[in-house]
Formats: sequence, structure tokens, C-alpha cells
Amino acid sequence: MSQRDPIRVFVTHSFEEGDDYVRVFEYFESARNFYYRNFSAPDAQPSAPSQDAIREELRRQMSLAEAVVALYSLYQTHADLFLFQLNCAKANNKPVVLMPLFGRDQPSLKTLSGLIDETIAWDERALVDAVKRQARHEDTTRWDTIEFKLD
Repeated sequence: MSQRDPIRVFVTHSFEEGDDYVRVFEYFESARNFYYRNFSAPDAQPSAPSQDAIREELRRQMSLAEAVVALYSLYQTHADLFLFQLNCAKANNKPVVLMPLFGRDQPSLKTLSGLIDETIAWDERALVDAVKRQARHEDTTRWDTIEFKLD
């Protein structure tokens, strides 16, 4: 991954930018040496918003992505659209990284089994590492350094 070859990402949406949607991109932007291209376009809602037109637009947006970041908050408001996007990702062999509800635990849902490749916490480093791992199979070997004072 470099500036010339950014990771292509699609973030689930319902044609509006919610708090979690914006937060994902804040995390991406604050990550050092992480280059991505956003293929999700919440502002590109079809002019005739029929269910078929909406689904076709989502398929088009997702088609060039290497990884899908699924926002669990979308399940609470638009469950059918969320499940459609996950099924579309799986049908097109796109890995899916699930972001749970921000700041809360969520119940595990049997309906999501087999649709999610990795579930991570809301953490910039975990998000970036998961996207790299799922999109490009790049395993990051980051180490945490903890300093102790011995008196």
C-alpha cells in the first residue's frame, strides 16, 4: 500500500453520513502512512429511489472496493439494507470488517454469521490493521512499548 496504490474501501451506509460513518474516516485520516480511497458515496442516492435503484447503486459503489467496513449502527436503523450490503460483499468475495456500536456492546446476531470476516473494537489502530489484513493480507507487526519506572 502506498500513495500510488491506496486500499480501496467501502463503508456501509444508507445514503446519509451518520456519526459512525464520519468517525471511520476520521480514524483513517489520523492514521500515519495509511492510504485509502473511499468508494462509498452516501450523497449519490438515485434520483428515483426505488429499492432496485438503491441496490444497484450500492453494488456499483462496492464493486471496486477491496474491503468493506460494516457499521453495526446501520443494522439498527436499516437492517434490510445492511444485510443486503453484507450479502453483496460476500457474493463478490469482499472481506467484511464489522465495527460494533460505538461505546457499547452489541448482542451477537446469528443472521450475521458467515457474513463477517473480522469484528474489531472502535480503535484507529485496530481498524487500520484489520483493513490492511483483510484487503491486502498485510499483517502489521506493531509493538506496544510500555515504560516502567523502577525505583
